[in-house]
Amino acid sequence: MTFERACALGDVPADEALAVTVDRYDVAIARDGDDVYALQDLCSHAAVSLSEGEVADCTIECWLHGSTFDLRTGKPTTFPATEPVATFPTEIRSDDGTDWVYVDVDTTLNGVTPA
Repeated sequence: MTFERACALGDVPADEALAVTVDRYDVAIARDGDDVYALQDLCSHAAVSLSEGEVADCTIECWLHGSTFDLRTGKPTTFPATEPVATFPTEIRSDDGTDWVYVDVDTTLNGVTPA
């Protein structure tokens, strides 16, 4: 696994996601309570940014057509999306008093190949 620094944990707003680029992928970083998730920032239905949608109850909603995806598995939980999005491992590391989110885009948690 190759974890890369994605963003400061404090930059990820509650009930929203933060768009970042990690290596070669656009990634949405989302928080649900104390948990942090990373998924490819691309809706599998309409190829738009998921990070612009709302986060609630461990899901993220695509702003364009309303599909929701489980942050843990990347699986769609509502239509019109029927295909999952890639999810990536995260770690929180502290350095100089700041908590940082690290993401490993070389590994997917759900076996979905990122687009």
